Amino acid sequence: MSAARKPMGAAPVRIARRPDGAVLVTPVPALGAYPRCLTERLQHFARAAPERTLIAQREAGGDWRRISYAQMWQAVQALGQGLLDRGLSAERPLVFLSGNCLDQAMLTLAALHVGVPVAPVSPAYSLLAKDFAKLRHCLDLLTPGLVFANDAARFAPAIAAAVPAGTEVLNAVQMPAWLGTTPTDTVAAAAATVRPDDVAKILFTSGSTGQPKGVINTHRMLCANQQMLREAFPFMAEDPPVLLDWLPWHHTFGGNHNLGLALYNGGSFYMDDGRPVPGGYAESLRNLGEIATSIHFNVPRGFEELVHHLTQDAALRRVFFSKLRMMFYSAAGLPQHIWNALDKLALAECGRRIPMFTGLGATETAPFCLIVREDFSESGAVGLPAPGLEMKLAPVAGKMEARVKGPSITPGYWRNPRATAAAFDEEGFYKFGDALVPLDPEDLHKGFRFDGRITEDFKMATGTWVSVGPLRARLVAALAPYVKDAVIAGQDRDSLAAILLPDREACAGVADLPARLEQGLAQLAATATGSSNRITRAVLLDAPLSLDAGEITDKGSINQRAVLAQRAALVERLYADPPGPDIIRLAEISA
Repeated sequence: MSAARKPMGAAPVRIARRPDGAVLVTPVPALGAYPRCLTERLQHFARAAPERTLIAQREAGGDWRRISYAQMWQAVQALGQGLLDRGLSAERPLVFLSGNCLDQAMLTLAALHVGVPVAPVSPAYSLLAKDFAKLRHCLDLLTPGLVFANDAARFAPAIAAAVPAGTEVLNAVQMPAWLGTTPTDTVAAAAATVRPDDVAKILFTSGSTGQPKGVINTHRMLCANQQMLREAFPFMAEDPPVLLDWLPWHHTFGGNHNLGLALYNGGSFYMDDGRPVPGGYAESLRNLGEIATSIHFNVPRGFEELVHHLTQDAALRRVFFSKLRMMFYSAAGLPQHIWNALDKLALAECGRRIPMFTGLGATETAPFCLIVREDFSESGAVGLPAPGLEMKLAPVAGKMEARVKGPSITPGYWRNPRATAAAFDEEGFYKFGDALVPLDPEDLHKGFRFDGRITEDFKMATGTWVSVGPLRARLVAALAPYVKDAVIAGQDRDSLAAILLPDREACAGVADLPARLEQGLAQLAATATGSSNRITRAVLLDAPLSLDAGEITDKGSINQRAVLAQRAALVERLYADPPGPDIIRLAEISA
């Protein structure tokens, strides 16, 4: 980092400690002005850079189909007229069942422009679920005026089972006719009536604690959040970002953060049909070798795959680092050896490290909320609140829970006043449910580190609290690469045990796998300070987690409490004496 350049990321903050034990963290700079709605940015760039690519997707694996800013603006007028002709409104929103596609991008911006809320529902609820219960719940809550499913045949069972009778269903075959609609003055008139606090999107939480909740996202939330990003990373104002991204748009990070970032700053968004999963990364590599991005967003597994290929492919390295300004990881902690490898590759290729960022956000925060500062970025850190937000660290169950308020925080949950009331404290702060600890207790201005989900923590029989999040991270690291996640058991018991989710690819053909896992448990136990962070027994899960039973979310996140409840018999076997042959245990446990 040049000494003359201001560090990107978090801005300076003011710290105040209160007599009730709470700590207030407030960014010093005020948030700059932002537009009334996102399509004001589309209109601006349709005039300022009409031929620039806004979004592109490969057609059947071939050439890119590109939509320029001018073309998108034209599509928004036509599609907006079609939505108004059908009487869509907040009470009758536009619902998406299928995943990312150009048609969804056009329809989303058209709906936002004329004041029709959009609600992208996870395709997993239509394509992977067996009983369609979550899909029916979402659609019953929304009362849609129009449903879009790009592939009519593929989504036919879900539509028949869950879409309310009489609801119009639109598919990709019908889109050319919609795009041929002639707009009238009613489009501009409707756009002029859109207010910042009107509902723009209804995004569903993953349903990790019961049925999914519809998180209200207002136009103010979306625009303020993008202005926060622009101020954290000011280079985007001068160098329109180029992104290649696969994250799904029914998640706040993909659909709000990344797609919005390109639009807000006049950038270009290339849709990546690859995935960082076995057999799915080849398409991402093809795209990365062709599109020189300025920002690279990914999950830790994606960065692991990337490092492997960058090490072996000089041509890929040249393209990847040629215009790269920053990288950003989310969803889990980035292992330090992957971080170090990226630094080494960047230094060799372009003579400097590329800054790596992360933070903390939620569907309820639009999502950008906390961000690390460039010079205090490290694995596990989540940083400080963005300009325009105020964070309160409130003492809860021996930890400090992060709570936030500001223009990018949801007003609540759609048609769910009880959940809305429970989500905020008496001062109007949204309660994350995540605990934080300072990177440096002597200097809180450096930022904070994730300290687990408060709702996952539990007490052992001794009365000792178990901090599940950090322990689970250490356990998975100790058992790498054979284990990709774990569930910690031990509530009201004298010792801790774990249900291990194997990485099938890494475990394949490993004859002495139990011995290797036992060795990992022993290494973890050697660093333990007591029974609350020592795993004494473990078992490999031999059946997949259930989406329908709520054990796993559509994002792949594990619901710890649901797994323990659904697998109660397995937990009992973990603690049985004598243990079964499939139970991995420490040969000797120190007092």
